[in-house]
Amino acid sequence: MQPVLADLVNLLGLERLDRDLFRGASQDLGWGAIFGGQVLGQALSAAAQTVPADRPVHSLHAYFLRAGDLQRPIVYQVDRIRDGASFTTRRVVAVQEGLAIFSLSASFQVAEEGLEHADAMPAVPGPDDLLSERDLALRLGDQLPEALRKMATALRPIEIRPVVPRNPLVPRKVEPVRHLWLRAIDRLPDDDALHRYLLAYASDFSLLGTSLDPHGLSWITPGMQMASLDHAMWFHRPLRLDEWLLYAIDSSSASGARGLVRGRFFDRSGKLVASVMQEGLIRMRPQGGAAG
Repeated sequence: MQPVLADLVNLLGLERLDRDLFRGASQDLGWGAIFGGQVLGQALSAAAQTVPADRPVHSLHAYFLRAGDLQRPIVYQVDRIRDGASFTTRRVVAVQEGLAIFSLSASFQVAEEGLEHADAMPAVPGPDDLLSERDLALRLGDQLPEALRKMATALRPIEIRPVVPRNPLVPRKVEPVRHLWLRAIDRLPDDDALHRYLLAYASDFSLLGTSLDPHGLSWITPGMQMASLDHAMWFHRPLRLDEWLLYAIDSSSASGARGLVRGRFFDRSGKLVASVMQEGLIRMRPQGGAAG
């Protein structure tokens, strides 16, 4: 396994301090803040480690409460809410310096047969002939500020290939719909729980930015402030993150300095394997002008 992916797997694996207490470090992606998907994935990992392996997670609901400190560890406190005949429920609070920065509720279920139907996968080009976000950033070269260039061209554990690339330096007003292919850059162990909390990690990429598309803005537009507020996810079918998944994202609303986005993950065979909803802060701060 490539070192950058192995580091992420270890990061999400956590250190167990006690029966229901875990500790995790943070990965600096160059944004100056903890990546929300990292805390989401770590919290789900903590919850999953207190649940029998034959009960995979089927849903989670989370709130981002405070910005975390990259330099300090995060402690995850798991509360065993319920252990039922079919369902298991866990609550996790992520804490730094005695303050909650994130909370998550997750539900796990034994495998059952039932009725089946699902959305069809959008008809978009496959990933084989598409450029990755890293390749696209390398093509921009010196057009990117140095700090942004270093962040955008670094090797990441998850490769993302947009179907229709967007240039954050020159955003255009377009429909709030994105399609991305993503997968881990190397083979992963045959561990269903690992693939699910890695998908939770990856689900935060490119999600909230879709709500900016109708307004011709991007996350690096001067004055733009963005932050995830809440995140919900449902796992419908088995999945592997070391095989290509299509991430279909759309935004149905923006109001009150908040954007609402939906994401759906499809495997190469067209099966819907997971769904996501997120609301986040999209606030434009005034730039320049006289005080008054």
